[in-house]
Amino acid sequence: MAGTGTLVRLALRRDRVRLPVWIAAVWLTTLSSAASFRSQYATADDRAQVAETMREPAALAMTGPAHYLDGVYTHGAMLGHELLGFAAVAVGVLSVLTVVRHTRTEEESGRAELVRAAVVGRHAHLAAAVTVAVAANVALGALTAAGLAGLGADGITAGGSVLYGAAGAAVGTAFAALAAVAAQISTFGRGAVGQGLAAVGLAYALRAVGDTGPDAVAWLSPIGWAQRTYVYVDDRWWPLLLLVGLAAGAGAVACALETRRDAGAGLRPPRPGRPAASGALVRPLGFALRLHRGTLAGFAAGALLFGLMYGSILGEAEDLLTDNERLREAVARLGGDMVESFASVVMSVLAVVAAMYTVQAMLRPRSEETGGRAEPVLATGLSRTRWAASHTAVALAGGTAVMLLAGAGFGVSGAASAGDRSLLGELVLASLAYAPALWVTAGVALALYGWFPAASAAAWAVPAYGFFTVYLGELTDVPQALRNLSPLGHVPRVPAAGWEWTPLAVLTLLAAALLALGLAGFRRRDLTVR
Repeated sequence: MAGTGTLVRLALRRDRVRLPVWIAAVWLTTLSSAASFRSQYATADDRAQVAETMREPAALAMTGPAHYLDGVYTHGAMLGHELLGFAAVAVGVLSVLTVVRHTRTEEESGRAELVRAAVVGRHAHLAAAVTVAVAANVALGALTAAGLAGLGADGITAGGSVLYGAAGAAVGTAFAALAAVAAQISTFGRGAVGQGLAAVGLAYALRAVGDTGPDAVAWLSPIGWAQRTYVYVDDRWWPLLLLVGLAAGAGAVACALETRRDAGAGLRPPRPGRPAASGALVRPLGFALRLHRGTLAGFAAGALLFGLMYGSILGEAEDLLTDNERLREAVARLGGDMVESFASVVMSVLAVVAAMYTVQAMLRPRSEETGGRAEPVLATGLSRTRWAASHTAVALAGGTAVMLLAGAGFGVSGAASAGDRSLLGELVLASLAYAPALWVTAGVALALYGWFPAASAAAWAVPAYGFFTVYLGELTDVPQALRNLSPLGHVPRVPAAGWEWTPLAVLTLLAAALLALGLAGFRRRDLTVR
């Protein structure tokens, strides 16, 4: 463990922007959602109506166990039922990315070997990464508890707020320990991230099955344990012991596994490649697609699942909004009937997911460059423009495909739940309306990468800002001028509204200009290797 403190300070220095942005995003989302609950469901009748709707199996699969609905559905019960599961997913992703970034990725780049040449213990990197992840989760939990306790909403007590923050921190710590195990198994950072995120997805799926079927299945999920604290309802602390036990056990397993492998190698060796590369792999576009295929497949599957889940409650939209005048008015401003208006709001949420993939894909050239893998590729006859354009093409087509799959899943289950086959075609076409906005998102990311590579991560602000202005903006009356700052704010809200081709054409031209600007910047600057 020698040198752990120094590595912790180094990791905090490297994550001085990344971690505060993550913490602020999750914290603000939680507080803004709690505030919107208070304004949208001001009366007990409003909340009782929502509680009846939430008893549908599809709604329970998206939110949490039905026990939250059995008593008085206060704002606190709504927060624990509808938001704690999503918060657990967010801190799980944060923990997985943090631990893998400071363990497996460091070994993959060769920096860990250089550090270990000094007086650094064998487990120092692992201990430092987990410590940073736990500290981030504890800080987020403390801020969340303090913010919720001061909100003054119905049923949100100080004790319940502390439990809510502790549950989120405990879930994040458990997934940090599981990510530490994944970092010992895989040789590559991408594989470790994939295994860690698969654990988060499996936990979410198990709790969904348990909440709609046998309750015992939900007890197999760390997210299910957190939700069964029944925060603001029963305020049970003992389920957190399960999370602490899982974190301790997984941490011990990770340390044991680390002593049984060579530095830089994983317990599962990579598969040997083919003797000769395929014809597609020796071309820039095929090589870029090979690098992106894991991320693309993960986002595509997730977007399809989100679409199917949201579509399953589309037929209940009328009942959900019937007795809530404020929410009904907010949705009705979009035009069309209530089902079409509700569908257009959901479509904007799915667009945010596709925008997240687009940013993730556009930042891949940055990691290839800083990892030193772009330099030998560009030392061949491949030009910088073709190399960057190949990654850009995958991001543009991949983002559109992710949005199309989300729309297809939304259309299939939405048409079934609403009993209206015409919705399938309408919702699939509506998903394509967001393609130009996704291309603008890619353009912003490429422009930052081309001219200001150190600030490339700022591209994440585009989907984050889009979520707050386009989705929450309809419910909280955000001024139109602020919505117009997001490319998603210019997309016609089909199927509730008609198609408007002028904004789509302007977005396409803007995207082309940003992409050209980014490529021009990349051609003119030096490569960065660190």
